[in-house]
Amino acid sequence: MLDFVLEIQGYVDWALQYPLLILLLGTGIFLTLRLGFVQFRKFGHGVLVAMGKYDDPDDDGDVTHFQALTTALSATVGIGNIAGVALAIHWGGPGAVFWMWITALLGMCTKFTEVTLAQRFRVVDKSGSDMEGTVSGGPMYYIEKGLGLKFKPLAIFVAAAMVLVSFLTGNAIQANTVADLMNAEFAIPVWITGGITACVVGLVILGGIRRIGSVTSILAPAMGVTYVIGGLVILVMFYDQVIPAFASIFVEAFNPTAGVAGVGIGVFIQTLLWGVRRGLFSNEAGQGSAPIAHSAAKTEEPVSEGAVALLEPFIDTIVICTITALVLLSTGVWNEPIDSTLTLDGGDYSYVEQTELGYESVESPPAELLIDGGQQIVGEAGVWFAWHEVRVQALYSDAEQTQPFTGIIYPEQGLAVSEAGDTTRTLYGPAIENGAPLTAAGFKRGLGGIGNLIVVISVFLFGISTAISWSYYGDRCSMYLFGKQSILVYKLLFVVMHFVGAVTSLNVIWNIGDTALSLVTIPNVIALLLLSGVAKKLTDDYFNAYRPGITRDEYLTKVRQRAATRKEQT
Repeated sequence: MLDFVLEIQGYVDWALQYPLLILLLGTGIFLTLRLGFVQFRKFGHGVLVAMGKYDDPDDDGDVTHFQALTTALSATVGIGNIAGVALAIHWGGPGAVFWMWITALLGMCTKFTEVTLAQRFRVVDKSGSDMEGTVSGGPMYYIEKGLGLKFKPLAIFVAAAMVLVSFLTGNAIQANTVADLMNAEFAIPVWITGGITACVVGLVILGGIRRIGSVTSILAPAMGVTYVIGGLVILVMFYDQVIPAFASIFVEAFNPTAGVAGVGIGVFIQTLLWGVRRGLFSNEAGQGSAPIAHSAAKTEEPVSEGAVALLEPFIDTIVICTITALVLLSTGVWNEPIDSTLTLDGGDYSYVEQTELGYESVESPPAELLIDGGQQIVGEAGVWFAWHEVRVQALYSDAEQTQPFTGIIYPEQGLAVSEAGDTTRTLYGPAIENGAPLTAAGFKRGLGGIGNLIVVISVFLFGISTAISWSYYGDRCSMYLFGKQSILVYKLLFVVMHFVGAVTSLNVIWNIGDTALSLVTIPNVIALLLLSGVAKKLTDDYFNAYRPGITRDEYLTKVRQRAATRKEQT
């Protein structure tokens, strides 16, 4: 199964590397121009709508504008904000952050468009129970109803793929990350953590979107504020490094000179690709997931919810990801070796060879690597032991790093044998970290144990909230495919899959989920391009009717008049 998935993913990775990235960026540029830079012109209006200034409890829908926003943010703001930024800087250098910003600014318009269309073509069924909800929307609906019945097979494909993603990437992987973290930090068995988080998720999602919205409206702001405040405190402590950090982001965006891993570091295209890739998949603009949550908002005006949705990439990438990046750059942990435990039969070890452009990973290391006094003796193969694709300068036998290791590393067996004949699967040494551990190191350098605890709590809450939000995405898709009777079955399976994800190895699940998410994105972005004319007309009509400075009463009166006119026309 893994071989089959990896074979398919090879083609998907190629598609992600170039065509899909170009399609997503190109769509963002096209929509920005066609809609007249709406993400900048109407940012303030989105804030007012999200704050509830124009809420009408009598409108069709299940949650308020703010609850719809926090539900979508709970799925979007997550482990990617902690680990994804670190990945971008590790591979693309500080300049990658600049390109994350660019993708977020374009993604704001993409998100505005897909949510506006989802609201326009959503289905309202007032007979639905609390668990079932009264509205359904998302890419499958605007593909079928907006493009016509001949596109229904494509809508079915998108819904089915989204169900798969909800079980795997949006659920099992989140549970696995949380369980691994609790085991590493507090030695809590993964089955205990998995059981607790599965119960929490189950209690929330069985209550339907209203309960999900109530929980995420508290959880998302709480976890976001905690993380942001922690990051800001660190930036105040390292205030003299903040301006240089900003400068490095701008300078190296176009003339990259620094990096710590990979072939091509210092080459512009490498910095661009890593920034764009992490930016696009951090804020999820164009993936078709967030419109499902926003479809549940109480409103008669599709564009009003689109205006709320454009805030998401701004909050996710421009605010939270930027704070993460500045912490990593200001504290200096991004390119400094950190005392690390190096596991030889798992973890993040690799083997690299040096080239003119840097270190390049090798798939087939030599059978033996000789180590003398902590220093590797490189033979004709020229292969080095590495951590996160960066050569480890010294290896030790003890965690205190006082006893240099002498012996042989056997890569295929994942073990090392000392000159005394002792075997071990763990060595120690100064190594470059990456992902969530790198962010944790930055917070720990600034705030000590409290900083590390902030990252631990954030990952815990992010993982649970992401699973809660993705359960709603999947149940709307399940209802589209199989009807209302499938919702309870889907939710029970979702809870079971959450526990399974916590206690099992997820190599196959991770690859299947990523592949399915990529396959969802392509038809969704194409649909946005084909329906961009509809989005433009809706946008122009809305903002022509609701001028800046309009009062709440005037706004609500016009909403009712416009809704009545639409019903007459229908």
